[in-house]
Amino acid sequence: MTTPLNERRIANAIRVLAMDAVQKANSGHPGAPMGMADIADVVWREFLSHNPTNPNWANRDRFVLSNGHGSMLQYALLHLTGYDLSIEDLKAFRQLHSKTPGHPELGYAPGIETTTGPLGQGIANAVGFALAEKTLAAQFNKEDISVVDHFTYCFLGDGCLMEGVSHEACSLAGTLGLGKLVAYYDDNGISIDGEVEGWFSDDTEQRFLAYGWQVLKVDGHDADALRAATLEAKAETKKPTIIICKTIIGLGSPNKQGKEDCHGAPLGNDEIALTREALGWTEGPFEIPADVYAAWDAKAKGTEAEQAWNETFAAYAAKYPTEAAELKRRISGDLPADFAAAADAYIAKVNAKAETIATRKASQNAIQAFAPLLPEILGGSADLAGSNLTLWKGAEGVQDNAAGNYVHYGVREFGMTAIANGVALHGGFIPYVATFLMFMEYARNAVRMSALMKQRVIHVYTHDSIGLGEDGPTHQPIEQIASLRGTPNLNTWRPCDTVEAAISWKSALLRSEGPTALIFSRQNLPFQTRTAAQIENAAKGGYVLAEEKGELKAIIIATGSEVSLAMDAYAQLEGVRVVSMPCAEEFVKQDAAYREAVLPSNIRARVAVEAAHVDYWWKFVGLDGRVVGMTTYGESAPAKDLYQHFGITAEAVVAAVKEITA
Repeated sequence: MTTPLNERRIANAIRVLAMDAVQKANSGHPGAPMGMADIADVVWREFLSHNPTNPNWANRDRFVLSNGHGSMLQYALLHLTGYDLSIEDLKAFRQLHSKTPGHPELGYAPGIETTTGPLGQGIANAVGFALAEKTLAAQFNKEDISVVDHFTYCFLGDGCLMEGVSHEACSLAGTLGLGKLVAYYDDNGISIDGEVEGWFSDDTEQRFLAYGWQVLKVDGHDADALRAATLEAKAETKKPTIIICKTIIGLGSPNKQGKEDCHGAPLGNDEIALTREALGWTEGPFEIPADVYAAWDAKAKGTEAEQAWNETFAAYAAKYPTEAAELKRRISGDLPADFAAAADAYIAKVNAKAETIATRKASQNAIQAFAPLLPEILGGSADLAGSNLTLWKGAEGVQDNAAGNYVHYGVREFGMTAIANGVALHGGFIPYVATFLMFMEYARNAVRMSALMKQRVIHVYTHDSIGLGEDGPTHQPIEQIASLRGTPNLNTWRPCDTVEAAISWKSALLRSEGPTALIFSRQNLPFQTRTAAQIENAAKGGYVLAEEKGELKAIIIATGSEVSLAMDAYAQLEGVRVVSMPCAEEFVKQDAAYREAVLPSNIRARVAVEAAHVDYWWKFVGLDGRVVGMTTYGESAPAKDLYQHFGITAEAVVAAVKEITA
């Protein structure tokens, strides 16, 4: 190795901060930060273009720590380079309300680009960042001026490569030629259970070559080799690059380096003392000498880089004012000022048309209406565009044109969703992704991450119930809607017709504080007649669709395809109102007076009907109520026969109402 001693000392600052913070917390993972410190030194001090004084500078390079258990690596880097993350913040590692939680969390500390921890999703997010950069650059850069021009750097470990989502995302990254993505694989051969060769013997080099990546191999502790490899990676603009870095986990610890002992537990005070001695580090816990701080400080360099870009952007704005204004709007996340009014006009048009069609088709119609108004939409589907109807006139695949607006993700539900999270995090786009509702299960953890990170990602799910018919129980979702509704900060819409479908799309697009799941039917659903006031109230998530005839005695609550069953039952009953509740999350956000007007608390006779698991609805109907729905898996048969077989019928709703009002 040719790393000079002074450079190793600079990297050792990461090692001592990591072991000190983990020891103080008595919890954490010191091994990865200590093993990757030399890689981090080269990448962050010499290649990463960022500005600690403005962490959200638009053209910064993105950095993702996919092996997020090594979070002290990133916290140490942020502190050392000059972000607003103090030594006291590092001392508060893993403590309540600190900026330094156990895994990197978006919004806690400046400079954290994405929440990582669930292994493999960080590299998938990084693919999303790189995809967004490439597409945004193609849409806005000119031959004479480039204003979108940055790299995405990602650190990842064995666990990320073992998780299947990394295969999905990295395969697509190679196909799309994301040349500004550079990944550094911490090849230390150790996981919590020990030496990985007993359960991870993949030929990683050949795997990534097969994906279409450039693959480089280096000693992860050799700064010169790391420099040369990074330069080679940046020079390859048509392929993403993975640099396989052979490292020693916990480097510097005399008795624990290279072993699982340092992976997920503190080194211990005695071993830390020995490590300080081995590293030649004489300073005490959390003490960094001034010359080391000076070597790491990136504020001046970052400010200079941002100022240079600001000058470039000013020249761009002078020559291309329309494009500059549009880019600023899109990066800010603001929708066009006239969008809401245009959406309302479209909803009124849909209401006047009064079509009886499948809500998946109503969804496609809404996309067709809204996409031309919102060039930031970046759609996509996991190979089912012809079934979930996510393509629209004007959609163009990014595989054919980098400036396109649609991604053919292939059969990669998990990868697709995690990539979309990265696209949203990058900025400049509103991604939507689609599959059958049943196959949301493949993507479940990435949907959760959308909600956890409060990202505007739209998850489109079709074939929403036993109503999809003959494909049978493997394809018929039962518990999935309840699972989505149980996810904090996720809005789940299940519209009953064309009007509610259009309203759900408008709501999802306007919602900037989190993701939305839109759930649509395969089969045609009857149009429901509404007043203007009812259309306005539908956006509140729940509303009275049919007023009671006479004194109110019972309430029927329904969503999606079962609203028509509720209406059929309503025609046979007196003293009953029908409440359509396309989005329960929106409904419960309404003020108490509105909720009481829709669901009067003195009316305990309530029946909910939905072709999904019954358990969700007890919160609305109470223990005295009834739920008409599913408690088993489905069967293979035509939809009409299935509804009859499982007792999800207007007759069943009528019987339930009569039973509780008798």
